[in-house]
Amino acid sequence: MTDIIIYHNPACGTSRNTLALIRNSGQEPTIIEYLKTPPERDTLIQLIRDCGLSVREILRQKGTPYEELHLGDPTWTDEQLIDFMLEHPILINRPIVVTPRGTRLCRPSEQVLEILPRPQQGAFRKEDGQAIIDEHGQRIE
Repeated sequence: MTDIIIYHNPACGTSRNTLALIRNSGQEPTIIEYLKTPPERDTLIQLIRDCGLSVREILRQKGTPYEELHLGDPTWTDEQLIDFMLEHPILINRPIVVTPRGTRLCRPSEQVLEILPRPQQGAFRKEDGQAIIDEHGQRIE
């Protein structure tokens, strides 16, 4: 059993790149496709807290009902915003990765490197061709 969990959307390039970076470290995470299996309320609240972000910072706007629901309105409470995320999981920004070293919203995907328990095991390029890790497993800045 792995000690890494990724809340993943396979249709998202950032999420796919993050998953590939985890695998490039020689680890296979537990993959939760959160659109099919949304987190329970307490889990979502804990993920947000562990990321060190506000509820609003975890809300995804692009490609979601964010505008239709007028979620930019500052009168919505955190509890109400969480209700919306549970009703419409696409509103949860992704990918969120949990490891023994921390929890991160991995946007950009390189954020995952801060919390992986093992180093990268070789070169890595994002889907768009951008080099992130060199042939020695070192991050390219």
